[in-house]
Amino acid sequence: MNYLDADARLIRSLLPAEAAPPDDAAELFVLYAVLLRAKGEQVSAEDVHDAWSAWMSTRDPGHPALIPFSDLPLSTRAADEPYAVAIRAAAAQRLR
Repeated sequence: MNYLDADARLIRSLLPAEAAPPDDAAELFVLYAVLLRAKGEQVSAEDVHDAWSAWMSTRDPGHPALIPFSDLPLSTRAADEPYAVAIRAAAAQRLR
């Protein structure tokens, strides 16, 4: 396991129970690990959506949520927030 995988595992462990990532999302969490290292506690739900969009564009290029964050319905935007919270929490742990 490399350092990004370790960060990805930490982020996943900090997700609340209601966040239900797909079982096959290991590559997505590596992207979230990059956000952790690049943005740390400043990461936003929009950043999370952008990372998810990059991941999803390789899996399902026609997915209806592959649009800018600002164009998403509020309910879809809200679904990104637990991931941003987990990334920020991981960043806080890494700084200790």
